[in-house]
Amino acid sequence: MSIAASGPTDERPDISWPLRTERLLIRPATPADAAAVWEYRSLPKVYEWITAAPSSFVEFEYHFSAPERLALTLIVELPGDEPQVIGDLMLRRGDAYAQAEVRDRARDAEVELGWVLNPAYTRRGYATEAIRALMNAAFDQLGAHRVIAACFAANEPSWRVMERLGMRREEYSRASSLHRSGEWMDSMTYAILSSDPR
Repeated sequence: MSIAASGPTDERPDISWPLRTERLLIRPATPADAAAVWEYRSLPKVYEWITAAPSSFVEFEYHFSAPERLALTLIVELPGDEPQVIGDLMLRRGDAYAQAEVRDRARDAEVELGWVLNPAYTRRGYATEAIRALMNAAFDQLGAHRVIAACFAANEPSWRVMERLGMRREEYSRASSLHRSGEWMDSMTYAILSSDPR
């Protein structure tokens, strides 16, 4: 689970879908996925850490199906005769900071990833497997220079995944993120470069 930064993208990144791993299939989300995603995103132990916690399925379905949201959202499935949705991922491309003379070379150079996994499927390596596949696609298919992810510091399972993926903690910010509980919480940002070992 990861904190998403603001700012929608206009179109889905140019990746060959679906992505397949040894155990998983990753594909673009559709409005028809809303019910399966709501099933786990509506759990208190899940929405404790995610950016938004809609109070009803109707509200969730409305936001989930918005074109700007669908453009960022991917579904993680266990393939088979009856594929099982076990999580969702976010992929957002953005420009890296650059001075004016080289700004065009920094366009779409940074990719932010986020994730939510159904708790019924945790502790089996699915999150790491899915995020690694998406991270590799960001580098190999999109040509990203840098991949980042962020989370509340208290969300240990999320930052443990980042570390398993070889990402480095680049920032630890004290009381920088306001949780829906009303508490200002610490947050962390991790990143990996295209030149880093994967």
